[in-house]
Amino acid sequence: MSLVVSERVTVLPDLLQVLLAVPADIGVTPNDSGLPGIAQLRTIVGAVMTIGLVLSVLALICAAIVWGLGSFSSNPHLAARGKTGVLVACIAALVTGASVTFVTFAWNVGQAI
Repeated sequence: MSLVVSERVTVLPDLLQVLLAVPADIGVTPNDSGLPGIAQLRTIVGAVMTIGLVLSVLALICAAIVWGLGSFSSNPHLAARGKTGVLVACIAALVTGASVTFVTFAWNVGQAI
């Protein structure tokens, strides 16, 4: 019995030291000079965002046309698909437009941990 108690007494402080150890401040921050091509990558991402927004507008127009055709032709299935398309196009535009804000928010939350 004393052997088990002595093992727990010696192991527990070592385990607590490992668990309670505070990591050192590493000090890593994002930078523009770490890799070549960061400026070009930002340009490409901006162009992809523009394409996403243009395609969202196109999808919204097409879905609104489908919705209108379905309503005027007394086709509830087609009208429902058009309504769904309008909603999806609006959500796609929202996510595309707010993606930088979403990532920045997540970055700030991660830095606060």
